This record gives sequence, structure tokens and C-alpha cells, in this order.
Amino acid sequence: MCELCVQRAVFSNQPASPSRRAALGMMGALSLIGMSAAAGVAHAKSPPKPENVLTPDQAIKRLVAGNERYMSGKITIRSFASTRAALAGGQNPYASILSCADSRVSPELCFDEGRGDLFVARVAGNYVTSDILASLEYGVAVLNTPLIMVLGHTSCGAVSAAVSSYEKQAEFPGHINNIVTELMPAVRTAAAGSHQGTLVQAATIENIKQNVQRLQEATPILSRAVQAGKVKVVGGVYHLDTGKVELVV
Repeated sequence: MCELCVQRAVFSNQPASPSRRAALGMMGALSLIGMSAAAGVAHAKSPPKPENVLTPDQAIKRLVAGNERYMSGKITIRSFASTRAALAGGQNPYASILSCADSRVSPELCFDEGRGDLFVARVAGNYVTSDILASLEYGVAVLNTPLIMVLGHTSCGAVSAAVSSYEKQAEFPGHINNIVTELMPAVRTAAAGSHQGTLVQAATIENIKQNVQRLQEATPILSRAVQAGKVKVVGGVYHLDTGKVELVV
């Protein structure tokens, strides 16, 4: 039925016929679709944190700048109450972070960010699992984060355990050996190559690099976004003694 016919059927004084009832239903459906589309546009134009809509390169610069403030002690004073209402309606973090679960490493603190800025997934050893991957895919596909950082750190207990297993065949209780197994490829690669410093230091960097590559190549969501230039995946290592996050390339 054409739009003019729909309007005539709706606004005429004739008794409601089956065709007129169908027209009324069609108009109602069109109205609902229009309202939903308008609401979607309004939401897209008004994210909870407009300053978080960034390109991948802008996101990297913001992380680096935040870490510099953290190191210098000039952190931003924030009022959590002022953003509570906006964040109750949604989120739009500008970066996703795959971080180690170590209690000494807090991405929100070391990048001087507040609630709603970073989408953080954590596991001891900062490596990709199927659940971690699904979370990061959600960050890209639904939350539109333009950047993913794999954030390792110095003196990592998980990496140290994997190195101990490699060098001394050490075994660990419960499911801790699962972590060791996942980190072992990085330890073996680091041990086989030439490296400065200790094997733990080399394996920490190698583990970051391997998981950056794993995310860059993860199909179908992340690899597609990376190839399109919509998302970058980078590595970083947090130095416990200084608080500096060094980019890993």
C-alpha cells in the first residue's frame, strides 16, 4: 500500500475495514521504527563522555599523556558524582586494556583515567584466553574502542613461574600450571634468542609481543577492524619502580 493510500485510510471517516486496520498497524509500526531510529541517532550524537571519541593514534597519545601525569604526581582531580548520571546511561571507553591481574598494576591509575574511560580485562600473565578475546571483541564491536593495549609489567610473578618451570621443571598447585602452559611459548622464544637482562625480562616483552599479534590476527572481528584501520593493537610494559608505561614495538 502506498503512503498516500495509508494516509487516506487512516484519516477518512469510513468504518474501520480490514485494509484500514492494516493501514493503522503499518502507520504504528512506521512510527515506532522512526522513534527508535531517532533515539539511536540521539544516543550516537551524545555519548556519555564525548571526549572519548578518538582515533587510534589519539587514544595512544592520551594514554601516554595520562601516564606522564601519573609519574609526575600531577594527577587529575575528578568528581565521580558529576559523571555518575551520564555513565548510568551507557559507556564509551576510548581504549581496551588487557592487563595482568597483579594488584600493583592498575590501568585506571597508571593512565590517570576515571570511570568509563578504559575497558579493562585482566588475567595473571596478561595473555589472551577465549573469554578475554570475547571481552575485547565486545569492546571493539559494541563499544567502538579504537585501541587495545596488552599491558605487561616488570617482576611479573606469572612469567617468573613459567621461567622457573622452563629452567628447573618447577610445578605449581591447582590450576596455576595452566598459566605456566600458556606463557611457555614466550619463554621458549625468549630463551632461544639473544636478549639483554634476565630471561624473565625478555619473556615478559616476548609475551606482550605474542599476544599483540594474537589479537591483531584474531578473526573475525579484531583482524577485520585492524585491517580497516579502525583499531590498533599495541603493547606496553609497566615499570613497578618508576610507574612508567613503556610502549613495546
